[in-house]
Amino acid sequence: MADPAPPVHGEITGPIVMIGFGSIGRGTLPLIERHFRFDKSRMVVIDPLDEDKALLDQHGIHFVQEHVTRDNYEAFLTPLLTEGSGQGFCVNLSVDTGSLDLMKLCRKLGVLYIDTVVEPWLGFYFDEDADNASRTNYALRERVKAETRANPGGTTAVSCCGANPGMVSWFVKQALLDLATELGLDFVEPATADREGWAALMQKAGVKGIHVAERDTQRAREPKPLNVFWNTWSVEGFIAEGLQPAELGWGTHERWMPANAVQHKSGCKAAIYLDQPGANTRVRSWCPTPGPHYGFLVTHNEAISVADFFTVRDGDGAVVYRPTCHYAYHPCNDAVLSLHEMFGAAGKAQPVQHVLDENELIDGVDELGVLLYGHGKNAYWYGSQLSLDEARELAPYQNATGLQVTSAVLAGMVWALENPNAGIVETDEMDFRRCLEIQSPYLGPVKGYYTDWTPLDLRPGLFPEDIDETDPWQFRNILVR
Repeated sequence: MADPAPPVHGEITGPIVMIGFGSIGRGTLPLIERHFRFDKSRMVVIDPLDEDKALLDQHGIHFVQEHVTRDNYEAFLTPLLTEGSGQGFCVNLSVDTGSLDLMKLCRKLGVLYIDTVVEPWLGFYFDEDADNASRTNYALRERVKAETRANPGGTTAVSCCGANPGMVSWFVKQALLDLATELGLDFVEPATADREGWAALMQKAGVKGIHVAERDTQRAREPKPLNVFWNTWSVEGFIAEGLQPAELGWGTHERWMPANAVQHKSGCKAAIYLDQPGANTRVRSWCPTPGPHYGFLVTHNEAISVADFFTVRDGDGAVVYRPTCHYAYHPCNDAVLSLHEMFGAAGKAQPVQHVLDENELIDGVDELGVLLYGHGKNAYWYGSQLSLDEARELAPYQNATGLQVTSAVLAGMVWALENPNAGIVETDEMDFRRCLEIQSPYLGPVKGYYTDWTPLDLRPGLFPEDIDETDPWQFRNILVR
């Protein structure tokens, strides 16, 4: 019996403009072709490099070799986004392209928009004249939130809709419902738009914090050469965010703060940052397969948006509850080795940077989920356990890491088509059930696991440590110092 045809989730009636055709762009293309009706002659892919033009030629997709810049974006993109009739869709999967400017242009033109990160223009991440506060994702997000407040409603622009940020925000809500049920709480599931209801439920469940806990065990066929950076997704993107300051949503249960922590003086004030690079900052975390392990506290938008979304305030606006939230990322072993090599060379990136594709890898799993901790059941991990072999079977041109991202882009695009006048939205504000319904066929096993592990466990005990034994889930115990 033949496999059923993949579901068509909607029609894109205008042009599709994809900016960036790296590993995520290559993986997103076949999902767009599978799940949308659209005029292929009206799709264009833009990238400064033409390495994959032959692949686009095979698919019959028009390619333009160009770097979208602050100086050319409006004049260059406007005719592409508005050509012919119908409503266009801009899929921004590039680096060094100003997300906020692009979404503002798209909304002015009535074009749907999606990206996987609030991306700045070229030079932002490595600006030696900028202070660390201005180089944070907090600062980037605050600019988007200011635009949202200034121009509410209108054409939908989905901000930060990849695996993380993106999918993990949907996992947080499902994990919270699982936990509330397991704890026997008397509750009604809040509506999508009921931010206060979701925050109150998390407070009622007693969640102290959330790790976006990821362990990538995918292995390459060959050993990594010296002076080369290997990763299972964009090396350029990973280096950029890894050299930003470590950032985390800061919970109300925390009693200690690192000496190099900095609190923001304006905005939502839901997060802090550390005066050190995130990819050189280790934290203790837990995933189902490896169990306890070290991750890197790399900055991500969801660390801020999740903490902000689940904040409870009193009648005077004062914060009475907020969970700590941060990324705890153990990339593939070749990427860990690459980071050690890079930081050992004073942070200078290797001259050769390469994304390992599905043909260069032999096995492994990207285990990506959310660890809700500090409640009556101790800790609960919920997420995707997608293997390389499953990814190969499910979709072309991507490994397990890539498919978790591209399937979230697909889900975000479907949601935008179904909600075309929602304004600028973060994934925390979207219908998590609908988005996971679209995405789950591409995620492998999606499961929940309880654990008794805490950051106080499995320490050698041979050396003095500055820890808080009265509360295992203090960040003081999670941060590796």
